[in-house]
Amino acid sequence: AAWQRQWFQGEVLEAQVAYWARQLDGLPELLELPTDKPRPPQQSYRGAHFNQPLPLALGQTVSTLSRQQGVTVFMTLLAAFKLLLSRYSRSQDISVGSPIANRTHSHTEDLIGFFVNTLVLRSQLEPEQSFIELLHATRQTCLEAYAHQDLPFEMLVEKLQPTRSLSHSPLFQVMFVLQNNDTTELALPGLELGFIEADYPVAKFDLTLSIAEQGGQFHCYWEYATDLFEATTVERMAAHFEVLLEALTLNPQQAIGTVPMLTGDDILRLQAWNDTATDYPQDQTLVDLFEAQVESAPDPIAVVFGDESLTYTQLNTKANRLAHYLLGLAKADGQPLLSGNPLVAIAVERSMEMVIGLLAILKAGGAYVPIDPSYPTARIRHMLDDSQAPLLLTQSHLTGLLSLYGLEHDCVVLCLDTTDVADQPSENLPTRSTAEDLAYVIYTSGTTGNAKGCQVTQLNVTRLFAATEDYYHFNDRDVWTLFHSYAFDFSVWEIWGALFYGGRLVIVPYFTSRSPEAFYQLLIEQKVTVLNQTPSAFKQLINVDTQGNDLSLRLVIFGGEALDFAALQPWFSHHGDQQPQLVNMYGITETTVHVTYYPITCGQTPSGSVIGKPLPDLTVWLVDANLQPVPIGIPGEILVGGGGVARNYLNRPELTAEKFIELELFGKTERIYKTGDLARWLPDGNLEFLGRIDHQIKLRGFRIELGEIEAVISQYAGVKETVVSLHEADGDKRLVAYLVDSGQCSVVSGKQAALDVQASPSSLATGHWPLTTSLATDHQPLVTFLKSRLPDYMVPAHF
Repeated sequence: AAWQRQWFQGEVLEAQVAYWARQLDGLPELLELPTDKPRPPQQSYRGAHFNQPLPLALGQTVSTLSRQQGVTVFMTLLAAFKLLLSRYSRSQDISVGSPIANRTHSHTEDLIGFFVNTLVLRSQLEPEQSFIELLHATRQTCLEAYAHQDLPFEMLVEKLQPTRSLSHSPLFQVMFVLQNNDTTELALPGLELGFIEADYPVAKFDLTLSIAEQGGQFHCYWEYATDLFEATTVERMAAHFEVLLEALTLNPQQAIGTVPMLTGDDILRLQAWNDTATDYPQDQTLVDLFEAQVESAPDPIAVVFGDESLTYTQLNTKANRLAHYLLGLAKADGQPLLSGNPLVAIAVERSMEMVIGLLAILKAGGAYVPIDPSYPTARIRHMLDDSQAPLLLTQSHLTGLLSLYGLEHDCVVLCLDTTDVADQPSENLPTRSTAEDLAYVIYTSGTTGNAKGCQVTQLNVTRLFAATEDYYHFNDRDVWTLFHSYAFDFSVWEIWGALFYGGRLVIVPYFTSRSPEAFYQLLIEQKVTVLNQTPSAFKQLINVDTQGNDLSLRLVIFGGEALDFAALQPWFSHHGDQQPQLVNMYGITETTVHVTYYPITCGQTPSGSVIGKPLPDLTVWLVDANLQPVPIGIPGEILVGGGGVARNYLNRPELTAEKFIELELFGKTERIYKTGDLARWLPDGNLEFLGRIDHQIKLRGFRIELGEIEAVISQYAGVKETVVSLHEADGDKRLVAYLVDSGQCSVVSGKQAALDVQASPSSLATGHWPLTTSLATDHQPLVTFLKSRLPDYMVPAHF
């Protein structure tokens, strides 16, 4: 010990510290394996074990491959284990701990004592590399670590000063051990000796894989923290390790990103959950379904707005007359303004004209492009130019806001409130559209700073209601609200859900939609039965829900953003579990409003946002970055196939080719949409939503590309760099923009920007900036600039 202390100092110590500082620079604080339970604030070290013998032939294959590649069996097994961890964590930067004998001198080989040290073995796994390349990289990592094994782990932690937490161990949370030393038989006179397996309920780390070689066969012992993992999860992990190891050793030249991991049971399970093929009418349009409803029940109220109301016959007549008028419009050369299946823009406030205009566009054979009049002029101009809409329907008091100066194409403006169509025919028009024609184009946020138009067909919409009919049983007694902007696809569900089934559609005035108290009163007065809400909007309703059970609701359907189930407990405490039925749904514009269905019952408090199972006629696959399907519990990107997948993006062939793809899974090829959303399968076949895998967020139901906001901020003179993020505290979500001034000092009224940071230096060093960070001088010029180019919901609340 005295010799070691004297030797391990000075240059020897500095060289080893320098190596580990380089090797572990930028090491992720935590290996985020998908856990069954939230990580507790402090480790309890409660654990369990699972034993898994590998097939004898597999052990022989591992040994043979190791000899051929000039690596040890330890290195081969470690490389395969790291690939498993990479697949589970969706990370390419993988570190595990491993014990080492630490007897590097001949004089210490026979000394009695525990010299073992722990090494941190870090690897960067590239999906394109072959397993052979990974083996050689692992060999290099191990040899370098062995050459620097003298630095005690405790001293390494002291030198590197990683962020310390009672919830996990520093530098690594997963251990790998191989015991393949020759065992010595212990013999005592008159005694027969044997081993007794003892299952100690302890886990020193999140996960430890110990492999022992006995008679050429490998036995895997999985030790896991029961605070994090269920036994079934670790058993699945062990099965995936065996599948991976077998595939890697059979074809070591294959790119590791494409190596299969699913077991046969996994494949059968995923196929069963996606066995959703359903036959629906393929020839119905939105107009067909609406006019059928008018014919069967012409007199009930169809639409209500304030003190105004229209029956189904009145609404149909007004839409027919307007449609006839639109078809009579001509270009300067005398050709019909609307020919083929044209895109017709509509920019109106919430009103009767809104619904009449949408119906008239469809009856005239067009597809509508909804434009919120509150959008900035630049955004409206982009939508009109991009869609090449030959016609814009609006209201006379909005024409001053809808500046068409600089449009690159001719666009006729028609004011619905001042155009007299009373002399037009009132009867239904001949069919001018098919189910394969477009119904609408809705623009969503885009990373380039310009919104992108998603083209949705008539069949995309009609099959949505056919697919959900058995869930909801919508009928002519239902009263719906049009709460959301018609430029947001939740409105498609609200408008047509009411009108296809003979229900009543209550158009919510804008200011009522912004007042929870006023909206709650409207729900009572109009006896609304079907309410569609984003979780954040419903949370505000819960806060004003103090008037007893005066509501007539039978359904509350959530969508647009992740649902926090715990936030529903006050509602259940007040209303119980009988009525209304609360349902969580997931969906996006490109897959026609809704994709999954999950009914919620009283007392449900999942730790995550459970979104349910695919709708009939849709498939949902979860895949990794290499489009390999993932099994239960592992996060993967949501891919959606089936009848809801939209046609494409308008005028964006590159993006269409990237997001709408043909994919072969389990011998079947289908057209799917890559959502960019992250989820995982639960053991019961439900999906748990985990967030985004890119730079996109959901805020109050609106899909926002943070890159679009950053692109616009960067156009402002004086901004050198910017980052926009979503800040959430106490359930309140807000956009926050961080700015770096270019030195021109024009970001804030030409004055020098100063940060008023209420934080300690340590919090800044770790990146934990408080929300109180603000520009000390006026940033209103920048806000004005952004509001001229972005919708209000995309303008950051803090700078």
